[in-house]
Amino acid sequence: MDIYKTIKNTINQYQMTAPGMHVIAAVSGGADSVCLLLALKELSKELGITVEAFHLHHGLRGAEADRDADFVRDLCAGWHVPATVRYADVKAYGAENGLSLEEAGRRLRYEILDELIKDAEKRTGRKTVGAAAHHMGDSAETILHNLFRGSGLKGLKGIPPVRDGLIRPLIGLKREEIEEFLISRGISWCEDSTNRENEYTRNKLRNHILPAVRKEINQEAEAHIIQAGRLIAMADDFLEKTADGLWEKWGRKDSGSCCSFPIDIMSGQEEIIQYYLIRRMTLEAGKSMKDVTYLHIQAVQRLLQAQTGKQADLPGRLQARKGYERLYLEKMDIQNREDEPDAASLKGRMHFEIFSYKKDGKIPKNQYTKWFDYDKMKNTPCLRFRKPGDYITLTGGGRKSIKSFMIDEKIPRDIRGEIPLLADGDHIIWIVGYRISEYYKITEDTKTVLEAVYAEGGKNGGEDTGIIE
Repeated sequence: MDIYKTIKNTINQYQMTAPGMHVIAAVSGGADSVCLLLALKELSKELGITVEAFHLHHGLRGAEADRDADFVRDLCAGWHVPATVRYADVKAYGAENGLSLEEAGRRLRYEILDELIKDAEKRTGRKTVGAAAHHMGDSAETILHNLFRGSGLKGLKGIPPVRDGLIRPLIGLKREEIEEFLISRGISWCEDSTNRENEYTRNKLRNHILPAVRKEINQEAEAHIIQAGRLIAMADDFLEKTADGLWEKWGRKDSGSCCSFPIDIMSGQEEIIQYYLIRRMTLEAGKSMKDVTYLHIQAVQRLLQAQTGKQADLPGRLQARKGYERLYLEKMDIQNREDEPDAASLKGRMHFEIFSYKKDGKIPKNQYTKWFDYDKMKNTPCLRFRKPGDYITLTGGGRKSIKSFMIDEKIPRDIRGEIPLLADGDHIIWIVGYRISEYYKITEDTKTVLEAVYAEGGKNGGEDTGIIE
């Protein structure tokens, strides 16, 4: 296989570079990034580009990280490629921003690369792009990773060859092809020891799941996953454009943080178009889809059939409301009271899954894993602290306020406001650690189950289910 030809075809197919451009390659020292730098250097004259390298020392892995930085310096010096090595405290950055080490490292790497790109453009006066060494396997891992997390179509598109000033010339190559190429050229690289650890989901996919699929099911599994990702990308683009067209015709921006859409027009659309319209409304009102899950989209869709005035809460202080003729989605200007705990402290502590109920299924007895009848819920299940008006349904159908329940259970006054509640509006589904509402219990008539798993400190595997981005 002619590696250079494949890379050049990828660069030309996606118009990654143009004569006169400058490229900054992110080089970790691993096989993929070493191959990237070598290919860009060897093809630079033919492509009419200039190349430099960037390496981020994460402040992790001690001597191994120092070794990687020294390796990149020596490699670039030997190949006469300018190199920049930056140091960053990824652990501190992650702690400050509530991120995992993996996500903190990724964000810092791209933030610094973006700075270097801007500096290079000022320095050279030439269009500059960054280059990352993602290959076919990385894209397949991304698709599977997002699929298992409950992603919508956007998360199943895989890694884009070009996006936001970043190009990926190796995206058409397999990992094995890259390593075989370097070995044939007598070129060494550094192995990151954390790649062999299975603490991270991606490593489990890379080290166990994908190899097993290639061996037991189809040797070309990665290529087929990528192909499916391309088809999904086309479908996503089409659906988004369709929804955007409807929004431009019927949607209305009522204020900076409130938008609306005619209920009769949305109700007449296919369910998938409703999904994209609600997504567009969420972006119009909240500017972000962060933490918005499929459960939230479903809750807004259910408002179309609900009574006028019904509401659904979404993350980011967003609230959907059914009016007489229009569906409204607004970002509420509500601040936490100083005497109440910050609801942000509950972020990541509840993990949800939805599935069909099997009559012989064993309902879990775990104190922090509960099953509920999902079809009885009128709003988006929300993990929060208590509010005035909250109540729970008892055996026999009677109601009791949460305040009265906590008094009767002799829960100390000073911790009552710190007990997490899973809520359906002001109807409490689960007083976490104490009891669940009789109303939402599984019965013989249950068709759909919502499984809720609560974990102290958010240690539920580190990933929320149902992310649609």
